[in-house]
Amino acid sequence: MTKHIINITVNGEACNPEVQARRLLADLLRDDLNLTGTKRGCETGVCGACSVLVDGEVVKSCLKLAVQVKGCSITTVEGLASLGQTNTDALPDAFGGKLHVLQDCFMTHGGLQCGYCTPGFLMTAVDLLANKPNPTEHEVRVGLNGNLCRCTGYDGIVQAILAAAKIMNASSAEAAHGH
Repeated sequence: MTKHIINITVNGEACNPEVQARRLLADLLRDDLNLTGTKRGCETGVCGACSVLVDGEVVKSCLKLAVQVKGCSITTVEGLASLGQTNTDALPDAFGGKLHVLQDCFMTHGGLQCGYCTPGFLMTAVDLLANKPNPTEHEVRVGLNGNLCRCTGYDGIVQAILAAAKIMNASSAEAAHGH
Protein backbone atom coordinates (compact mmCIF):
# COMPACT_ATOMS: atom_id res chain seq x y z
CA MET A 1 0.00 0.00 0.00
CA THR A 2 1.36 3.43 -0.95
CA LYS A 3 2.27 5.75 1.90
CA HIS A 4 2.42 9.53 1.79
CA ILE A 5 4.59 11.85 3.85
CA ILE A 6 2.49 14.74 5.07
CA ASN A 7 4.08 17.87 6.49
CA ILE A 8 1.88 19.14 9.32
CA THR A 9 2.14 21.19 12.47
CA VAL A 10 0.49 19.64 15.51
CA ASN A 11 0.10 21.74 18.63
CA GLY A 12 2.83 24.06 17.41
CA GLU A 13 5.35 21.35 16.51
CA ALA A 14 6.24 20.44 12.94
CA CYS A 15 6.11 16.76 12.06
CA ASN A 16 6.25 14.67 8.91
CA PRO A 17 4.32 11.45 9.48
CA GLU A 18 4.11 8.81 6.79
CA VAL A 19 0.51 7.66 6.32
CA GLN A 20 -1.54 5.43 4.10
CA ALA A 21 -4.01 7.24 1.87
CA ARG A 22 -6.96 5.84 3.81
CA ARG A 23 -5.62 6.70 7.30
CA LEU A 24 -8.04 8.84 9.28
CA LEU A 25 -6.81 11.96 11.04
CA ALA A 26 -8.25 10.66 14.33
CA ASP A 27 -6.15 7.49 14.02
CA LEU A 28 -3.02 9.45 13.12
CA LEU A 29 -3.43 11.70 16.16
CA ARG A 30 -4.31 8.97 18.65
CA ASP A 31 -2.31 5.98 17.47
CA ASP A 32 0.69 7.46 15.69
CA LEU A 33 1.23 10.73 17.56
CA ASN A 34 -0.09 9.47 20.94
CA LEU A 35 -2.46 12.44 21.35
CA THR A 36 -5.21 10.46 23.03
CA GLY A 37 -7.27 13.49 24.06
CA THR A 38 -8.92 13.21 20.66
CA LYS A 39 -11.58 10.57 21.31
CA ARG A 40 -13.14 8.01 19.03
CA GLY A 41 -16.85 8.04 19.63
CA CYS A 42 -19.36 7.23 16.94
CA GLU A 43 -16.81 7.25 14.08
CA THR A 44 -19.54 8.68 11.83
CA GLY A 45 -19.19 12.40 12.60
CA VAL A 46 -22.29 12.56 14.78
CA CYS A 47 -20.94 12.82 18.35
CA GLY A 48 -18.10 15.35 18.00
CA ALA A 49 -15.77 13.63 20.49
CA CYS A 50 -13.02 13.63 17.84
CA SER A 51 -13.21 17.37 17.09
CA VAL A 52 -9.91 19.17 16.53
CA LEU A 53 -8.92 22.46 14.93
CA VAL A 54 -7.41 22.38 11.45
CA ASP A 55 -6.06 25.80 10.51
CA GLY A 56 -8.30 27.24 13.23
CA GLU A 57 -11.52 25.60 12.02
CA VAL A 58 -13.20 22.81 13.94
CA VAL A 59 -13.37 19.49 12.08
CA LYS A 60 -14.43 15.98 12.97
CA SER A 61 -11.18 14.04 12.73
CA CYS A 62 -13.02 10.73 12.25
CA LEU A 63 -14.28 12.02 8.89
CA LYS A 64 -11.03 13.60 7.67
CA LEU A 65 -8.25 11.67 5.98
CA ALA A 66 -4.79 12.46 7.27
CA VAL A 67 -3.58 13.22 3.74
CA GLN A 68 -6.23 15.96 3.53
CA VAL A 69 -4.46 17.98 6.23
CA LYS A 70 -1.09 18.06 4.48
CA GLY A 71 0.49 21.46 5.12
CA CYS A 72 -2.06 22.33 7.80
CA SER A 73 -1.79 23.34 11.43
CA ILE A 74 -3.70 21.07 13.80
CA THR A 75 -4.59 21.83 17.40
CA THR A 76 -5.81 19.08 19.70
CA VAL A 77 -7.01 19.42 23.28
CA GLU A 78 -3.43 18.74 24.41
CA GLY A 79 -2.36 21.96 22.68
CA LEU A 80 -5.33 24.05 23.77
CA ALA A 81 -3.44 26.11 26.37
CA SER A 82 -0.88 27.04 23.72
CA LEU A 83 -3.56 29.11 21.97
CA GLY A 84 -2.80 31.85 24.49
CA GLN A 85 -6.05 32.18 26.42
CA THR A 86 -4.84 30.79 29.73
CA ASN A 87 -6.30 31.56 33.11
CA THR A 88 -3.47 32.63 35.38
CA ASP A 89 -5.52 31.60 38.42
CA ALA A 90 -6.07 28.05 37.16
CA LEU A 91 -4.18 25.08 38.50
CA PRO A 92 -1.31 23.87 36.32
CA ASP A 93 -2.32 21.14 33.89
CA ALA A 94 -0.77 17.67 33.77
CA PHE A 95 1.79 18.86 31.22
CA GLY A 96 3.20 21.55 33.54
CA GLY A 97 1.53 24.52 31.88
CA LYS A 98 -1.63 26.45 32.52
CA LEU A 99 -5.14 25.53 31.52
CA HIS A 100 -6.97 27.34 28.74
CA VAL A 101 -9.76 29.54 30.10
CA LEU A 102 -12.31 27.14 28.60
CA GLN A 103 -10.78 24.16 30.41
CA ASP A 104 -10.85 26.04 33.71
CA CYS A 105 -14.44 27.15 33.16
CA PHE A 106 -15.53 23.62 32.26
CA MET A 107 -14.17 22.50 35.65
CA THR A 108 -15.63 25.34 37.69
CA HIS A 109 -19.06 25.37 36.00
CA GLY A 110 -19.69 21.62 35.91
CA GLY A 111 -19.18 21.33 32.17
CA LEU A 112 -17.78 17.83 32.43
CA GLN A 113 -18.62 14.62 34.16
CA CYS A 114 -17.12 11.48 32.69
CA GLY A 115 -15.00 13.68 30.40
CA TYR A 116 -15.13 11.54 27.28
CA CYS A 117 -16.86 14.16 25.15
CA THR A 118 -15.10 17.12 26.78
CA PRO A 119 -12.17 17.46 24.34
CA GLY A 120 -14.58 17.71 21.41
CA PHE A 121 -16.73 20.29 23.22
CA LEU A 122 -13.64 22.33 24.11
CA MET A 123 -12.36 22.40 20.55
CA THR A 124 -15.81 23.25 19.21
CA ALA A 125 -16.10 26.02 21.80
CA VAL A 126 -12.75 27.51 20.72
CA ASP A 127 -14.03 27.75 17.16
CA LEU A 128 -17.39 29.11 18.33
CA LEU A 129 -15.78 31.86 20.44
CA ALA A 130 -13.35 32.75 17.66
CA ASN A 131 -16.34 33.45 15.40
CA LYS A 132 -18.71 34.82 18.08
CA PRO A 133 -16.65 36.29 20.93
CA ASN A 134 -19.76 37.36 22.87
CA PRO A 135 -22.40 34.71 22.13
CA THR A 136 -25.86 34.47 23.63
CA GLU A 137 -26.93 31.28 25.36
CA HIS A 138 -28.96 30.37 22.27
CA GLU A 139 -25.93 30.91 20.00
CA VAL A 140 -23.82 28.66 22.23
CA ARG A 141 -26.44 25.92 22.13
CA VAL A 142 -26.72 26.17 18.34
CA GLY A 143 -22.92 26.27 18.03
CA LEU A 144 -22.62 23.03 19.98
CA ASN A 145 -24.93 21.21 17.60
CA GLY A 146 -22.98 18.17 16.44
CA ASN A 147 -21.45 17.43 19.85
CA LEU A 148 -23.17 14.91 22.10
CA CYS A 149 -22.88 14.38 25.84
CA ARG A 150 -24.68 11.62 27.70
CA CYS A 151 -23.79 12.82 31.21
CA THR A 152 -24.10 16.58 31.76
CA GLY A 153 -27.41 17.72 30.34
CA TYR A 154 -25.50 20.53 28.54
CA ASP A 155 -26.33 23.33 31.01
CA GLY A 156 -22.89 23.21 32.66
CA ILE A 157 -21.21 23.14 29.25
CA VAL A 158 -23.18 26.16 28.05
CA GLN A 159 -22.56 28.10 31.27
CA ALA A 160 -18.84 27.26 31.09
CA ILE A 161 -18.58 28.62 27.54
CA LEU A 162 -20.49 31.79 28.44
CA ALA A 163 -18.23 32.33 31.47
CA ALA A 164 -15.12 31.74 29.35
CA ALA A 165 -16.37 34.26 26.79
CA LYS A 166 -16.71 36.91 29.53
CA ILE A 167 -13.19 36.22 30.83
CA MET A 168 -11.69 36.18 27.34
CA ASN A 169 -13.49 39.41 26.40
CA ALA A 170 -12.33 41.10 29.62
CA SER A 171 -8.74 39.98 28.92
CA SER A 172 -8.95 41.31 25.36
CA ALA A 173 -10.34 44.64 26.57
CA GLU A 174 -7.60 44.88 29.21
CA ALA A 175 -4.90 44.16 26.63
CA ALA A 176 -6.37 46.74 24.25
CA HIS A 177 -6.16 49.39 26.98
CA GLY A 178 -2.56 48.47 27.81
CA HIS A 179 -3.14 47.02 31.29
